[in-house]
Amino acid sequence: MASDASHMLEAALEQMDDIIAGSKAAVGFSNGLYDLGSPVSVGPLPVLKLAEELRLALELQSGDKDRNSLRSQLPCTTAQTLIEWLEKGSVRPGNHHKCSSNNETYQERLARLEGDKESLVLQVSVLTDQVEAQGEKIRDLESSLEEHHHKLISTEEMLQQELLSRTSLETQKLELMDEVSYLKLKLVSMEEEHNHIDEQEQHHKAEVLYQSSCQNGWIFATARWCVICSSLFLFFHQALLQELSRLKSKVEELEGEKSQYERKLKATKVMIRRTQSGSLPADGSDSDFKRGGFRATAGPRLTCLGTSASARDMKAPFSKWSCDQVCAWMEEFGLGQYVNMARQWVTSGQTLLSASLQDIEKELGIKHPLHRKKLQLALRSFSTKITEKSSELDHIWVTRWLDDIGLPQYKDQFSEGRVDGKMLQYLTVNDLLFLKVTSQLHHLSIKCAIHILHVNKFNPNCLKRRPGDENKTSPSEVVQWSNHRVMEWLRSVDLAEYAPNLRGSGVHGGLIILEPRFNSDTLAMLLNIPPQKTLLRRHLATNFNMLVGSQAQWEKQEYLESSGYMPLTTTAKVRPRKIGFSSFGHRKKRTHDSTDYICPLDASQDQALLNGANRPYSGFRGLSPIFDRDPERQEQVGALQI
Repeated sequence: MASDASHMLEAALEQMDDIIAGSKAAVGFSNGLYDLGSPVSVGPLPVLKLAEELRLALELQSGDKDRNSLRSQLPCTTAQTLIEWLEKGSVRPGNHHKCSSNNETYQERLARLEGDKESLVLQVSVLTDQVEAQGEKIRDLESSLEEHHHKLISTEEMLQQELLSRTSLETQKLELMDEVSYLKLKLVSMEEEHNHIDEQEQHHKAEVLYQSSCQNGWIFATARWCVICSSLFLFFHQALLQELSRLKSKVEELEGEKSQYERKLKATKVMIRRTQSGSLPADGSDSDFKRGGFRATAGPRLTCLGTSASARDMKAPFSKWSCDQVCAWMEEFGLGQYVNMARQWVTSGQTLLSASLQDIEKELGIKHPLHRKKLQLALRSFSTKITEKSSELDHIWVTRWLDDIGLPQYKDQFSEGRVDGKMLQYLTVNDLLFLKVTSQLHHLSIKCAIHILHVNKFNPNCLKRRPGDENKTSPSEVVQWSNHRVMEWLRSVDLAEYAPNLRGSGVHGGLIILEPRFNSDTLAMLLNIPPQKTLLRRHLATNFNMLVGSQAQWEKQEYLESSGYMPLTTTAKVRPRKIGFSSFGHRKKRTHDSTDYICPLDASQDQALLNGANRPYSGFRGLSPIFDRDPERQEQVGALQI
């Protein structure tokens, strides 16, 4: 780049030199003519000589055409002066001054070109210095990039070593667990042998007592043999117990080493993220070797209001927690990406309790609205000192719950938003839209599933996954069926070929029973059963009515016969609420209004749950817009976009 700029500038300077040289030649020629015509340098004889030479030159021309061409090239002022001198003998002095003025014009142009040349030379020197400086910067950046690349390679090698060591530790742990299980089995077999020996001893004692009169020697031998066997059994039993305790201690040591290696591995990952580009996300929890999202077989995990074991052991209130304790709590609460900002701002737990929403967003840099909501709900629990059952379910359990209700396609969005059990309890329609859940049927599925959690007091195992007796099912059991359990029911009624179509549909027992607009036609549509297969659809309708029971069947028929009935479809979308300008002045701010939640519980239902009603699902209604009493909610949830 520097050489190209230098070559361009050199070419420009050469062109300027050529222009200046041509200007000087023109000025010299004009100066020569001027000297010939000046009265100082020319006398009478040279003038006559020049006139004779002019005549001879014209005579030597071959024809009139050459003479006319010379005549056309002669300036008019010169020709006019010669004519006047030959005819009248007088010469106008103006021609001399005009030549002088022309001579001055050439001088000015030459001076201007000289000045341009000097400015170009100065610009060339400045640009050369700048090019050299930029070249130095480029070389420095290349060396820095190479250094960072070497650091990255070394860090990756360290990470590979840590992974290999972790794998070896896992292998050793599995081998030790196998050995422990083998020793346990051996211990059980030894105990069985000991029991067998005891039985034999008792039988032998009975025989000895029966023959005590004639076999005194055999009695002494039998007693001695029993003593020897019991001593041997005690010896082997103690040896096995010692070996088992040794193996347990070794397993605990390996667990400690494993946790230490995990901490080192986490620190190495943080160093890798800092070494690489600053545009990478700082969320360490989402970048831990994620292959294909979350597994459907992930077991449920429980937590207690997001607090760690060390935090629960603390008797001090949250407002008295130190900065390190608050940061550790945020790390285990699923908001570890904001710990660095928290260390700079938080002085104690009171800082978070007294902070406003704007302060939290500004000081902690929490731009994700669901992360702010999660933190606000936790801080509200600390302030009110009320522990809700839903706070025991963390965001990993929620991903398993999405599998159970048949919506595994949203696990990545829910995990990124750190949606836990408490956030499910206070989830709104706008929150679901932010999580990219736009289908009205999926909104209904999530609403019914959350209502089942409410009724079962957020029991993590309230949904039934395994099939039971298909002939002894009641609506109270069907309402707790998972998506997989519904698919098993379809296989039991000879519809196994259509069962896989329910994956990702959001159909579970709660949606089947609690949503009055969900009927056999809706299920047939989701199963992709063609309308022309009337016998198959009639078979499905018969089994569906037997499954839901008479009460739910009557409610569904009542909804079907209503005037404003609108059937459920897979293409119905939920639109976000539109707030007009006229409603700004009259709309009151509602911080915790139950009508904004996806599954609100009114006072009567809440009291019924507390009193332990026999039919907790009887008063529940779905998201049917024609039966919703809130007009704003009706406009938001009931509006369709096909």
